Amino acid sequence: MPSRLTLAAAGGVISSLLLIPGTLATAAAPQHHGPAHPQHVLVPGHLVLSRTVYTAGKDAIVPGVTKLPAGCTTACVTAVADGGYPEVFNNESVDASFGITSPILLDSLTQSGHTTGELKVPTDSRGDHLVTSFPSKSELSLNLSTAGNALTFMGYVAPVDSPDVSNSNTPGVVDPTNPVGTSFYRAVAELRPNGRLGFTETNAYSGNNGRAAFLDSADNRLFMAGNAGNGGAPEPVGVIAGAGAQTTTPSVLPESLQQVGQPTPAGGFSVTQLGDKADKVGKDTNFRGLTVHDNVVYLTKGSGGNGVNTVYFIDTTGKACPTGVGLPVPGAPMPTQPLSYNPATLQSTGLPENMCVLKGFPTALKSTTSFPFGVWFANDTTMYVADEGDGANTYDAATNTYTDAAAQAGAGLQKWVLSNGAWKLDYTIQQGLNLGTPYDVSGYPTGDNSATGLPWAPATDGLRTLTGKVDRDGTVTIWAVTSTVSGATDEGADPNRLVRVTDHLDATTASGDAFRTLRTAVSGEALRGIVYVPGE
Repeated sequence: MPSRLTLAAAGGVISSLLLIPGTLATAAAPQHHGPAHPQHVLVPGHLVLSRTVYTAGKDAIVPGVTKLPAGCTTACVTAVADGGYPEVFNNESVDASFGITSPILLDSLTQSGHTTGELKVPTDSRGDHLVTSFPSKSELSLNLSTAGNALTFMGYVAPVDSPDVSNSNTPGVVDPTNPVGTSFYRAVAELRPNGRLGFTETNAYSGNNGRAAFLDSADNRLFMAGNAGNGGAPEPVGVIAGAGAQTTTPSVLPESLQQVGQPTPAGGFSVTQLGDKADKVGKDTNFRGLTVHDNVVYLTKGSGGNGVNTVYFIDTTGKACPTGVGLPVPGAPMPTQPLSYNPATLQSTGLPENMCVLKGFPTALKSTTSFPFGVWFANDTTMYVADEGDGANTYDAATNTYTDAAAQAGAGLQKWVLSNGAWKLDYTIQQGLNLGTPYDVSGYPTGDNSATGLPWAPATDGLRTLTGKVDRDGTVTIWAVTSTVSGATDEGADPNRLVRVTDHLDATTASGDAFRTLRTAVSGEALRGIVYVPGE
């Protein structure tokens, strides 16, 4: 059965989201309802790419003077590097929460990667605005709404060029043990059918970051994925309730007029559902990827020292997985309400459990071989999963290779097929990614990073976000954004790549499939989310 998004796109509902090829959208005025003359990057048959550009100057951080983490009152340290890119991120060696906020840009691309338009998300704090954390590699995933006529992503309501925002508290959920002493709302940005941007603030993801969002058009409800917490245990109730899968109603008000309540979780999972010993409350739902298919909300976990790195779904029937593993019940409805919980017991028991591991996917604790990020359904029985790799930067100077990255079997594009009541991994496409092989970047430093003793040059470690389309002949085209390893202190700040590969739905091996690089980020740029807009 086709997904709601596919049906909506086939009906032509996105036809109003046209950008004349070759037109460049200028910066939006800093107001909630976007530019006076709407500017579109949602073009049927095109891609939308989210990216960010580092804008802070050398003077933004002063070595030996600037106190870190931002807003600290105790246990402060001083910066070891100035604000110049990429050396600025060597400050992570003394401040584990270190990051710098930067602008968000959306590009309209042809399927071959040619840029046809650009939209700059407002950063002026005198009006509605949103920024991202430049080195936070898990941010800025892109999703179309279930009706196919709106685009959503997440960021921070914070000034550009600010330190440590990705680990700050939110104003309504302050953890006094968080070493970062600043507070900023997280927010969902919605590029609406009229081409204007709207923002919905949230107190979710205090101490960490919101990573992805999508809009259920039928119920006018937002769903979000992310992580929370940057302090000691036990975490405050609001931090636990504000982690993982979240939901809220889109706001129509300017940011300055929004009354932001407490987080409203949409899902909960505990490793005890799999028979494992209880883990750290709130960390089993450190989610990264988010998608919806046939009314089912799917999330992925691929990092962190707790929980299971795998693919999950929200079970709205309570019948799909009595032992923590299962398949969605056919015809199950979308979640329509936040998850109810008892604040008095949240710190000890966590959220109620209404999520499951998708049957056939890994169930091992703290896996060292499974790192799923993006998920894209080609149809009801074929799913592509982006595995970003383990991030290990073991390097062999003799062969100029990141050997751990090169040896990974699961990193890259995984093709999963539903068969006999369970999902099965058919094969992983890696050819053309050149895993572990360093590549040159325009304007980027050469030689070694003195802070790590390893080369600055990045190498592909796997894939993060992805999108795709199925042609009438059964050919599948997948676009994805790469993850990296390097000698940088924070590999999330590496210039990465946009790649494309062609597969066939009926294929049972990866023979002949090879990735092609469409774009390599320049120095001071990072690529993040990618989505295909149907309706050519």
